[in-house]
Amino acid sequence: MNSAAAIEHRRAIKHFDPTHVMPEMDVARLIELAKLAPSSFNMQNYRFVLVRDPKLRQEIRAVAWDQAQVTDASLLVVMCADLTAHENPARYWAHAPKAVQDILVPATTPFYAGKPQLIRDEAMRSTGLAGMTLMLAAVELGYESCPMVGFDPDAVSKLIHLPATCAISYLIAIGKTTAAPWPRGDRLPDSEVVFTDRFPA
Repeated sequence: MNSAAAIEHRRAIKHFDPTHVMPEMDVARLIELAKLAPSSFNMQNYRFVLVRDPKLRQEIRAVAWDQAQVTDASLLVVMCADLTAHENPARYWAHAPKAVQDILVPATTPFYAGKPQLIRDEAMRSTGLAGMTLMLAAVELGYESCPMVGFDPDAVSKLIHLPATCAISYLIAIGKTTAAPWPRGDRLPDSEVVFTDRFPA
């Protein structure tokens, strides 16, 4: 499937086949592809928590508006981000020519240090890019997905033992669907979402 077809096909699916077991090779391929998502300074600050334990899935469902996709999907991913990724930049560029390392390594930490809002914004950007990549990869492998924000982040943080150095962004349920999605919502007109050079005065 080409990129345009994958984008057009992807929908937020609510009904998954709870009997479907995703092969480990598919799980590995999904993560492999998701890790190719871009991140600022190549920090790769996205973290994927693959929730496999059925009991833990039930506990997360209880704090996620009892949404069935939490337990019924073949794979539940908690999208998290490392808020300290900017503190150790050398490892992201060890493969690069020295001239590149000399520019990017010393620039990374000062760019974020002492700016908690920027750090958190970057975390959300990175997890957003990685999550979208993950969902498009799911389409390529014949799966459906559902990004989810309807949950108690504090409760889920406790359930997955989220480190204080990380933040939760959202959940993604992935699996085989058992029902057609709702009709796609109308897109807003270009006149409301596309501007040239600047917003109207």
